[in-house]
Amino acid sequence: MAINAKLELRQSQQLVMTPQLQQAIKLLQLSNLELNEFVATELERNPLLEREDTGEQPVEAHDREVSESGGEGDPSASDEWVDNGRGTSEAASALDTDYDNIYPDTSASDLGQLDSTRLAGSDWASIKHRGGSGNGEDSNLEAYVSSKLSLKDHLEAQLPLALINPAERLVGRHLIDLVDEAGYLNADLIDLAGKLGTEQELIERVLSVLQTFDPPGVFARSLGECLALQLKEGNRYDPQIALFLENLDLLARHDVAKLRKIVCVDMDELSDMINEIKGLNPKPGLALGSVQVQPVVPDVIIRPASDGSWLVELNSETLPRVLVDRSYFARVSRTANSDSDKEYLSECLQTANWLVKSLDQRARTILKVAREIVRQQDGFFTYGIQHLRPLNLKTVAEAISMHESTVSRVTSNKYMATSRGIFELKYFFTSAIASAENGEAYSSESVRYRIKQLIDAEKVEAVLSDDQIVAMLRRDGIDIARRTVAKYRDALRIPSSVQRRRRKRVDERVARA
Repeated sequence: MAINAKLELRQSQQLVMTPQLQQAIKLLQLSNLELNEFVATELERNPLLEREDTGEQPVEAHDREVSESGGEGDPSASDEWVDNGRGTSEAASALDTDYDNIYPDTSASDLGQLDSTRLAGSDWASIKHRGGSGNGEDSNLEAYVSSKLSLKDHLEAQLPLALINPAERLVGRHLIDLVDEAGYLNADLIDLAGKLGTEQELIERVLSVLQTFDPPGVFARSLGECLALQLKEGNRYDPQIALFLENLDLLARHDVAKLRKIVCVDMDELSDMINEIKGLNPKPGLALGSVQVQPVVPDVIIRPASDGSWLVELNSETLPRVLVDRSYFARVSRTANSDSDKEYLSECLQTANWLVKSLDQRARTILKVAREIVRQQDGFFTYGIQHLRPLNLKTVAEAISMHESTVSRVTSNKYMATSRGIFELKYFFTSAIASAENGEAYSSESVRYRIKQLIDAEKVEAVLSDDQIVAMLRRDGIDIARRTVAKYRDALRIPSSVQRRRRKRVDERVARA
């Protein structure tokens, strides 16, 4: 068998993801908070990048002007205790008394040694420059006013007052770390005893003390225990209420007859128990503000125009403004001698240019997608959710000549401020529900809203079943199956017709009582 050598030429195409393209794709899918963090990192890393001047006066300039005018920057004008040139006799005459009457343990001669030189070298001389803070930084009074005490800090502040034994304090601190934001203890005491290498009795003893902490109901391991702790705090816990809490599942199912039979009370007493339970807090930990709620900042703002159309604009507050300092690059390039320095400067310049271009392209893409969404969903902005049209990524991508993946990245973690509220861009992309009369399809979100409207308007004697809702929707021209109605109802956290009927009857009885 002979072995022959031959040469073959093959041609193929493949997508090459350059670093610049990867950066542009990454920036496109970032939220405004993530984008600002990324830009801040690039500003620290790249010396050729700088933030665009917003026209605000620098703090240093303001301080210099104040100093020149004899204000805060002038020690002689602002602080009479430092470098005032007055002796003790003059100060004593101003006080109209002797120093011995004010400082009985210190003579006037000793105080006379506290001249301007000693005061200027002490910590008192720098108080006015520190703004009242002791660490050399400007004090931020807003931080003290606006900050909220977290749940764990609140519990740790009570721990030394309740437990003296060091071992019990260590166990208590560990239990505090295991408490979630709602105030519940999600831990198994047996496993916890094994991990800590201690007895379960010690943990239970510490836990019983911690359950008396404020707010009432913390360190509970279930909803029933949380409510029981609050009732014990108000001296309202008795055997009947204990049976009531052990059968909360019956209350959730609105099986009032069986619950009343177990608790052995009449309907009036049961109504009082229900009203008392409703007045308790099922999540006591959230009252301490342990959850830092981050407000949603819209990326796009929609305003009505005078001609009946809609104005679409980007939120300037969410757009980071960066510039390339070319004058600094030209000045530094003249002093760069080595090849490594020149390569570093060239790389920084290229990176800075690509970042500015990527940010501009990102803003243009978001605006382009937002305008197309507004055009497609004009009925929603004008009349409401009932006129929300079914929409998918392909429709928008074909309209603006982009790829579906690009539209998907643009709509991820981006929000739009409208006259009807703030919505995520993905909110406007919904599936289609066919029309019963071969007409225009309906949006699934508008159908959910219609189902919620029908259920909210129902009465005790006329609770709608899923089949009845299907019949009513079909009369309105919406072709929908019963299982689809059940799925949408579960997504809206609406119970079944049987549970709703029981709940309405209980509420009616409680209202009468």
